[in-house]
This record gives sequence, C-alpha cells and structure tokens, in this order.
Amino acid sequence: MANQQNIMLNRGVGRRHKWAIDFTARPRSERQLPAIADLPAPVGYFERSVPDSAQHDRDSSLVVKKCWDIALAPLKQLPMNLFLMYMAGSSISIFPIMMVGMMLWRPIQALMSLKATYKMLEGSPQALIQKIVYFIANLLGIALALYKCSSMGLLPTHSSDWLSFLEPQQRVEYSGGGMVL
Repeated sequence: MANQQNIMLNRGVGRRHKWAIDFTARPRSERQLPAIADLPAPVGYFERSVPDSAQHDRDSSLVVKKCWDIALAPLKQLPMNLFLMYMAGSSISIFPIMMVGMMLWRPIQALMSLKATYKMLEGSPQALIQKIVYFIANLLGIALALYKCSSMGLLPTHSSDWLSFLEPQQRVEYSGGGMVL
C-alpha cells in the first residue's frame, strides 16, 4: 500500500488523503460488480406482491379528505374576504374598487371552470354533496362582493340611476356632530 502511494506521488497525481479511495488502481476484473442472480435475497423479501388492505383504506380516506378540501376552499375564503371588505372601506377609489373586483372575479372564474373541478371530485363517494357545497360557496362569494358593491353605491338600485330625467332621492333629515341644526 505504501508503495502504491509512493508511485502515485512520483507520477505527479498529488497527495491523497487517507480516506480517499482510488478506484482506478484495481484491475478491471475486480471492479466489475457480481451478477444480481448470484446475490441472495434480502431479509423479508418475497417475490410475489402482498396486497395491503390497510393502505387501500387510508388511500380512500385521503381521497375523501382531499375532495372536501377542494369543496370547502371557497367557503374558507369568505372570512378573509369579509376582513378585506372592512379594511378597504366604502369610499370610491381605486383600491376598494380593485378589491371588490377581485372578490367578484374569483368566484365567477371558479364557476366558469366548474367542469374541471367536478372532475377532480369524482373519485369521492360523497361527490354530489361536495359539488353542491362548492357551488353554493362560490355563490356566497359572489353575493358578498355584490353586497359590497351595493354598500359602496356602485350598483344601480334606484330608478334615478337608470333614468336621467328623474330627480335623485332627497334626504329627509340632516344631522351633524352632536349639534342641532
């Protein structure tokens, strides 16, 4: 071994660390791996496959759980949308209008891709209920966005909004800052 290291140093290979392994120094016949047929089978190895019924039960419960996650996703977005509506305020400016626009567009986009979503829910035994929950949750998202549009005054809810010759509604009373006017 010492001779081999000296030969390598003399050849200009450089200094080797004691943990380095030189695979090129072995003859070619020693470098070849033994044939796989010559190796014994590992402990616990069987040539035939054993069906695992517990794995199938876990897989089906995971499919149902994943399908419920898909079905409840729009419903889980509603509290966040409520918070964003509160934070956006009711003034007419670009930020609240963009927030309401996105709140309205996401459920509409989800309803437009309903076929693809329903295809993902097909593997579940509770697919019909999950489809109904998904559809209703998206409708609730649209209703929430329309309510925000209405509270901001963006929806035409009075007849004067549609007809230009009608006068807008007049206020009946005015109040201000704790003083009687």
